Amino acid sequence: MAYNTVILKNYVNNFGEGVANAAIKPGMLIEVMSTGNYRAHAGSAQTCLPIVALENKLEGKGLADAYAAADKVQYWIPQRGDEAYLQLADEQNIAIGDFLVSNGAGYVTKLVRTVDSWESADSQAAKSLYTDKIIGQALEALDLSSLSAAGSSDTPVRAFIRVRIM
Repeated sequence: MAYNTVILKNYVNNFGEGVANAAIKPGMLIEVMSTGNYRAHAGSAQTCLPIVALENKLEGKGLADAYAAADKVQYWIPQRGDEAYLQLADEQNIAIGDFLVSNGAGYVTKLVRTVDSWESADSQAAKSLYTDKIIGQALEALDLSSLSAAGSSDTPVRAFIRVRIM
């Protein structure tokens, strides 16, 4: 089912606005820069306060309408349990229940577990530490694995996916 808004369930109204540093699309994960401007979240599978760019309803714009650099971008900081319609990175195959992380370009992508190991001084047994930074859990299945950058075009195929924020 397609939706026409980023916010699907919102239990706490936590909204704001800031200046876009570059083009930002509704449904993207964004972050504040040291300049105070906002950009697409730039850390792949890194810690990410889920700040989500909203569609610019005040100017009659929808999900397909991006903010340009220097535009005022409206955003939402969802809380645990909220549901959002987020931009999914291209070439993903997502199942219901998959965990999603930032891909480092403002989109969500399927979690690929990474494990850092260390040796315990006490027991000399190897321990594992999961360093993944999960944004949310997929509430719908979506397979974009057969889609690529549309032949000679450098524009990847993008889609939205329903996500429960963690």
